[in-house]
Amino acid sequence: MSTVRRLSSDSADFEAQLAALLHFETDVDTEVDRVAAAILADVRERKDRAVIEYTNRFDRLDIRHASQLEIPKKELSDALLALPSGERQALEEAAARIRSFHEHQIGEDWRVTDVDGSQFGQRVTALASVGIYVPGGKASYPSSVLMTAIPASVAGVEEIVMVAPTPGGARNPMVLAAAALGGVSRVFCIGGAQAIGALAYGTETIPAVDKIVGPGNAYVAAAKRRVFGTVGIDMIAGPSEILVVSDGSAPPEWIAMDLFSQAEHGETSQAILLSPDDSYITQVEEAIERLLPSLSRRDIVAHALRDRCALIRVADLNEACRIVNRIAPEHLELSVKDPDALLPLIRHAGAIFLGVYSSEAIGDYCAGPNHVLPTARTARFSSPLGVYDFQKRSSVLAVSRAGAQSLGKVAMTLANAEGLSAHARAAAFRIDQTNSQ
Repeated sequence: MSTVRRLSSDSADFEAQLAALLHFETDVDTEVDRVAAAILADVRERKDRAVIEYTNRFDRLDIRHASQLEIPKKELSDALLALPSGERQALEEAAARIRSFHEHQIGEDWRVTDVDGSQFGQRVTALASVGIYVPGGKASYPSSVLMTAIPASVAGVEEIVMVAPTPGGARNPMVLAAAALGGVSRVFCIGGAQAIGALAYGTETIPAVDKIVGPGNAYVAAAKRRVFGTVGIDMIAGPSEILVVSDGSAPPEWIAMDLFSQAEHGETSQAILLSPDDSYITQVEEAIERLLPSLSRRDIVAHALRDRCALIRVADLNEACRIVNRIAPEHLELSVKDPDALLPLIRHAGAIFLGVYSSEAIGDYCAGPNHVLPTARTARFSSPLGVYDFQKRSSVLAVSRAGAQSLGKVAMTLANAEGLSAHARAAAFRIDQTNSQ
């Protein structure tokens, strides 16, 4: 029996099959939401005491004072220096490439001048402080530290506060080293909804921030939803996704492993192949069956392949692109001979990998573009995390005396039409004042 289902776009029930494949319940579990809400309320009320209690309970620690939750900055730099040379060089190269890429995203101030001398424009300023959540527990993700901290640093954020759970007290040296390279200001070994509450509301020890970014478990996601408005958030991360469009020009083993690369994130991850070549799909299917037993996370991958993945035969590459836009995947690989010919047809995707050598894995770690991407079809209206997420824009208006005459009359007319007399009179005062001089 095949590990992954096969579909064909010419089947009578293909639309229904595709809809079922893509369906994923994104509503917050009511019990998870209730627990997250209670933790947030407790942290808001009792601050450090609540954070200490939850951290001791969930992470099996014995913290007596909140100061023990903070990891000294020297420990970050020491962790970087102590890394084996190969790991350190890889981390440093990834950090340099991520920084270089994101420097191209820095927003700039601008102004335009009207014929009457009035000036209008935009001022770009960095957020004062941000919190970055780094998952812990089953796995540690130094790459996520780099992908969240470096864009904030490039944007000019003054204080970058990192939170990361340390179950059993285990501190991952690669995560600490990445924090040193990323320009993190302070690190606290806390996680879960309590960490989100601490960053949103502040405690006696942990500073409140202006925005929280980074993925987490269901409780973290529920907490981020609830604190939005008190602070900004980046997005609510869903299961990982990859969609590969292939014309058969890549070895089938490459495609199988690319599908695995996202399926291994978790049982609800999604991996889909679109190809017009039925015999090639069979080769990929055979490669999946052959390579799956060799994976360290084969049980997780097999679960994801069975429940949320598919190999789909399409009529041609144009149809494949239409299906891509419907799916709006987090990661899209155009594993074809001429990917640039297909690129204009793609409207919705978080990150687009062009050509057979552009593996999603390289993008996840070291290419430079951000790996924090929109999931669950939110690529239809969302973008990858970037410098622009850590900057805000203020409108700038400098109306001249002449401009107050002409624009004031327009404003008066529209304000009176809306029944807002104070608006109209505020504009009129300037007209009267300038006319009288």
